[in-house]
Amino acid sequence: MTWQGQAMGAVATMQVHHHDRAAAGRLIERSLTEVRRLEGVFSLYRDDSAIATLNRQGILVAPPADLVTVLKEASRYGGLTDGAFDPTVQALWTLYRTHFSEPDAAPEGPPAAEVSAALAKVGFDRVVFGADRIALPRRGMGLTLNGIAQGYATDRVVNLLRAEGIEHTLVDMGEPRAIGAHPSGQPWRVGIADPDRPERILETFDAINQAVATSGSYGFRFDPAGRFNHLFDPRTGGAAHLYRSVTVVMPTATAADALSTAFSLMPPDGIGRVLARLGTGRVHLVTASGERLVVRA
Repeated sequence: MTWQGQAMGAVATMQVHHHDRAAAGRLIERSLTEVRRLEGVFSLYRDDSAIATLNRQGILVAPPADLVTVLKEASRYGGLTDGAFDPTVQALWTLYRTHFSEPDAAPEGPPAAEVSAALAKVGFDRVVFGADRIALPRRGMGLTLNGIAQGYATDRVVNLLRAEGIEHTLVDMGEPRAIGAHPSGQPWRVGIADPDRPERILETFDAINQAVATSGSYGFRFDPAGRFNHLFDPRTGGAAHLYRSVTVVMPTATAADALSTAFSLMPPDGIGRVLARLGTGRVHLVTASGERLVVRA
């Protein structure tokens, strides 16, 4: 049975293969219930979500366990990538959104002094979090987990389906992950979008028990010229421009999601070092000049 709709702010799909169609339908409903619960934790578009409440108040007492778990994962991938993955770049998003929402916005972006002020609110190492509370140390500081939460939601659904004995399925809650092979015995086919024409597929490859995530500046741009996109560098306050797209293949969607975000800011040799430390993974790069590279563990 196939389901398609919206989840975690993105187009989402599930292909659940079960001998009993009614049972497959129930599993899809259970999966969607789980995803809706997670949206109540991670969505920045819901004023009542846990992360929106945290950003508004600066502190969250007795936070949801999923939020603490993802912050631990974010800390791990931040450490692996020397700080390239940093959920506190929300302050930069707010700055650029405010700047470019003005009708006479300067095309060169916000003034340097405003970028510096926003950068003073960036730094995940200063965030205090645990099972009892999460605290943001500076006024105006905020978190975004958009670079990892879709992958986490995909993994949660995969775990739910596996616990029910599902051996062949493809789950995509913004980032796809395959359970086993296709029921035909062939690998699942996963496509990489053409960064110049995202509605087209640039390349496809096989996936069995793997997750795939793609990040690219084409996903969201603040300005018509495309100089400023949603992939912020927490060290400089600027936007990623090394690649047109970065596609990461990893065992879990959480890892693929977080690393595709971080790798957008890292040169190929830095990416290679991270994969070597992990001992797994593959990365497909389309450079700014259009060159296609593959980096392996």
